[in-house]
Amino acid sequence: MSASTAPPQDEVSPDPVQTPARRRGADTRALTQVLFGQLKDLEPGTPEHTRVRTALIEANLPLVRYAAARFRSRNEPMEDVVQVGTIGLINAIDRFDPERGVQFPTFAMPTVVGEIKRYFRDNVRTVHVPRRLHELWVQVNSATEDLTTAFGRSPTTAEIAERLRITEEEVLSCIEAGRSYHATSLEAAQEGDGMPGLLDRLGYEDPALDGVEHRDLVRHLLVQLPEREQRILLLRYYSNLTQSQISAELGVSQMHVSRLLARSFQRLRSANRIDA
Repeated sequence: MSASTAPPQDEVSPDPVQTPARRRGADTRALTQVLFGQLKDLEPGTPEHTRVRTALIEANLPLVRYAAARFRSRNEPMEDVVQVGTIGLINAIDRFDPERGVQFPTFAMPTVVGEIKRYFRDNVRTVHVPRRLHELWVQVNSATEDLTTAFGRSPTTAEIAERLRITEEEVLSCIEAGRSYHATSLEAAQEGDGMPGLLDRLGYEDPALDGVEHRDLVRHLLVQLPEREQRILLLRYYSNLTQSQISAELGVSQMHVSRLLARSFQRLRSANRIDA
């Protein structure tokens, strides 16, 4: 090539790979490095330290949004996920040591993602799902999205099972597990107009149920008493007779009835402690 056809040195075309996103990323990394250099020389708790730390958080929020986008399928408000991821970002900033030679995004990403996963594990899921089933549900969800894009429709259970090389029963179990992230109100109406809510179809607590257990316990203890003492208790508490009426019924003194009642109570208490 002759010198007349060679491009001038000051007219070199810009690198097409250097997109605006890449330039912003490079600028953020450079700014982060400068801010960490300032932060290490500042006393924690001082206004200047707080200012630089806040600037670090704001500069790296795109990292949190990028991590949060991985959880779009969870149907959780993205603002909540970003807020949780920001907590992980703050923890990473407080623990990061620039002198170790590791880029901050590389160091911070596992902490941010871990904080988000912990949030879903401890707060969002309404029913506990076994770990293996939860991990398989993630694969089923991803395969469903890929097949939907490929087919232009929702894939069948058989197609998902074939894609992941698992059984259809496992696919159905994963879909059921995915519902653990969503709770339905008891007052929510069922499918179909005019259908009552779940709360309207639930049973009610019968206050007499407690009495069933108590009556069974009393019956069990009563049969351990002598026959005359059983009769006195029945006359007193089931027939509602007074001690004087019982004494007239049995032909004994009222004082004797009182002693028999006291002895019966003592036996019943002792038997109850032994059974307990």
